Amino acid sequence: MKNIPAIASVIIVILLLLVLNPFATIQAGHRGVLTTFGKPSDEVYSEGIHFVWPIAQRLHKVSVAIQKGEGDGDAASKDLQTVHTKIAINYHVRPDAVVSVFRDLGNEPGERIIIPSVQEAVKAVTARFTAEELISRRSQVRDEIIVALKERMARHGLVVDEFSIVNFNFSRTFNEAIEAKTTADQLKMKAERDLQRIEVEAKQKVSRARAEAEALALQRQQVTPELLRLRETENQAKAIEKWDGRLPTTTGGAIPFLNINSNGSNK
Repeated sequence: MKNIPAIASVIIVILLLLVLNPFATIQAGHRGVLTTFGKPSDEVYSEGIHFVWPIAQRLHKVSVAIQKGEGDGDAASKDLQTVHTKIAINYHVRPDAVVSVFRDLGNEPGERIIIPSVQEAVKAVTARFTAEELISRRSQVRDEIIVALKERMARHGLVVDEFSIVNFNFSRTFNEAIEAKTTADQLKMKAERDLQRIEVEAKQKVSRARAEAEALALQRQQVTPELLRLRETENQAKAIEKWDGRLPTTTGGAIPFLNINSNGSNK
């Protein structure tokens, strides 16, 4: 019975610990900011278990893991076309800037900084390009937006990990104009290719005609009287080779073939 007060004391202490909970845990991907009666300290608490004074102190968690944000908005291009831009961004809080993010941004960097900064950067960069350039120079537009974003976000301890332009949307009139221009460019390219093909074919025909003319001219230069007599002799020789030794005869009132001797008398 003498141990009952001691046991009761231990139970009371355990209950107090459970109720007051003087320990706080910081999970992976987070940092902690300790406040004493609401005032944040300058120390950044790392992952793990930390002791806090019940009632007086509280350990607040700030995510330093990569977070994803998406947004869209309207802007005007250099040629005064309305551009609806949809973007996606990955960012994280710099671990050493956790206290300022908690104190200055209320631990809500997405709402306080990311969305306004993205909208401002997109509008500023979009105004430097025409609507057509926003399409043809999309990677350059993205890079310039990233530079503008980094400058704005770095002042608040935020880091841009990835940024991408999901889509550009323009007015229906502009889209129809772009489609018409694309069709015209395609037709122009086809016409140029057809013209090149026709020119090549014409040059080929001229080359063949020139070659044939040069061949004929060369043949004419090679035909001489001696060559003609040689060809005639060759033809006669071929005719003699084919002759079977019979003399030609005629009928139907033609003059018969006469054999005349050397002194001119008939036998």
